[in-house]
Amino acid sequence: MKARAFSYFRAHTIGEALEAHAGAGDDVRFIAGGQSLVPALALRLQAPRILIDINHIAELRGITRDGEWLRIGALTRHCEMLTDPLIAEFAPLLRAAAPFVAHPAIRNRGTFGGSVALADPASEFPAMVLALDAEIEIAGASGRRRVKADDFFTDLFETAIAPGEILVAVHVPLFQAGQRVAFDELARRRGDYALVGCGLLATCQGDLIERIRIAFFSVGNVPTRARHAETALTGNRIDAARIAAAQAALDADLSPADSDDVPAAMRLHLARVLLGRLLGRIGEAA
Repeated sequence: MKARAFSYFRAHTIGEALEAHAGAGDDVRFIAGGQSLVPALALRLQAPRILIDINHIAELRGITRDGEWLRIGALTRHCEMLTDPLIAEFAPLLRAAAPFVAHPAIRNRGTFGGSVALADPASEFPAMVLALDAEIEIAGASGRRRVKADDFFTDLFETAIAPGEILVAVHVPLFQAGQRVAFDELARRRGDYALVGCGLLATCQGDLIERIRIAFFSVGNVPTRARHAETALTGNRIDAARIAAAQAALDADLSPADSDDVPAAMRLHLARVLLGRLLGRIGEAA
């Protein structure tokens, strides 16, 4: 199939993009990397009357340190997450997840902001944004606002972004001394959507976990924090008993659905296995 005929507008500022969207009504889409939108257009799963190209908006680009935050512009390509020194130094969890995102051709074009805004529950970056306690900057007709990642992902492919708003940047707290990160996923083939994936950020004193955030993907409609597992670990040393307690706590955290190829019980088992591996790495680092 081919996309339905549409009009095209290239915006050079956020204001231009917002104004064009307001004038077009509901039958309009923003396009940046296009790695999800273009296939949907080709299959006519989406058929907007107008596409607004935001690729040329300078404010949406760049990775910069802003006080105690790392600001990652929405148009940052996936491949930049692998090579940018600020990501490696101040957001190593994103650097750890980046090689698992699809394939090089997609990473060269796909955007970080687009991945977060799409909120695919099987994607790596939305879950890592959640693990990092990031804040998402959104621009709309009424101005700018920042939404915490815990409040951003609302349902399947749904977020706190309202119609006509643009994700401008993701703000990540700077990685600190005493913190440790770990990431991994289980997939049939590298580059396929994961059967289950997990990333975590732990603040440690030696082998004692002071704080920890654990986020899973491919286990539900949204990226999911394992809050009961976090509670089982906080204030404790990483040992076999604590790891087992955290794995058991996942029963209360995750409710994966059955599918034709992966039963829910299997996905939950894989989540336990993956969490055990990641906590083992954190313990080894201590």
